[in-house]
Amino acid sequence: MVEPILTIVVPCYNEEDVLAETIHQLNDEIDYLIEEQLISAQSKILFVDDGSKDKTWSIIYKESLINQKVHGLKLAKNVGHQNALFAGLVTAKNTSDCVVSIDADLQDDVNSIRDFIIKYKEGFDIVYGVRKKRDTDSIFKRTTAETFYKLMRKMGVDLIYNHADYRLMSKRAIGELERFEEVNLFLRGIVPLIGFSSTSVYYDRKERFAGDSKYPLKKMLSFAFEGITSFSVTPIRFVLLLGFLSFFTSLLFGSYFITLKFIGETETGWTSLITSIWLIGGLQLIAIGLIGEYIGKIYKESKRRPKYSVDIDTYSLTQQLIERDIHSSSDVPGSRELL
Repeated sequence: MVEPILTIVVPCYNEEDVLAETIHQLNDEIDYLIEEQLISAQSKILFVDDGSKDKTWSIIYKESLINQKVHGLKLAKNVGHQNALFAGLVTAKNTSDCVVSIDADLQDDVNSIRDFIIKYKEGFDIVYGVRKKRDTDSIFKRTTAETFYKLMRKMGVDLIYNHADYRLMSKRAIGELERFEEVNLFLRGIVPLIGFSSTSVYYDRKERFAGDSKYPLKKMLSFAFEGITSFSVTPIRFVLLLGFLSFFTSLLFGSYFITLKFIGETETGWTSLITSIWLIGGLQLIAIGLIGEYIGKIYKESKRRPKYSVDIDTYSLTQQLIERDIHSSSDVPGSRELL
């Protein structure tokens, strides 16, 4: 049986502090899997530089020159984690049977890749890496993350609980993923929509090896909001419900105050008036802002702009050089006998 060609895709943004260790651990894992005859010797690691401002690309490029397993994809500018990951998946699909995506910070257990491959060989097209627990997170992060997953589930979005972007996808699963042409990418929500056979592998998440988290509170909230508005219209329906409740409440209070007026027990005052104005005004602004968010997404989708632009692809460059050498050597007398 021919062993599958695996590519490990690693999106990177300013990861110079941890990248050397990431390369070392992933390279060892691939060597181990090749030795166990679980994957092909043609398997590789693809690092996607998402417009880093430090020495991330320099480290990737230098390693690609001395290590045949390491390749780099340099994006022209920073396009965000999800787009960078998508770029890596699409690029790796062309020369791979299956692809594992993992972050560069080494918090995800690289040893679980072996279990991913075993599940893939059992016939699963998608294997999700799921955290067993959140002991390494702060109480705030743990609470907000759990709230996010529960909220998304109640809104009808099919997310894998405690799963981020550590997963294996087969070549045909990535092919289906390419058919989802939306600009506002939220892969955690899109991948389950593919519908191919899937399973989960549970692992213990580690502390970040080095460097700072690339997802501070502001980015986490933005990412969560992106996921909610990209996959659910529940917020707009909630605003609509709130509008109806506000309308019927105002009718009740209006009836009440009219009754008081007729029986002569009204007192003039500004408190209730100003409170009502600010309340209704606030609700209107929230509703307009939320609707604007959805309209903004429609605006982006209608442009059909590319999700990313590739600046340098070391794998393609290597293949072009090999083909050029083969063609040039074919012009030399007796070269065909040497090949």
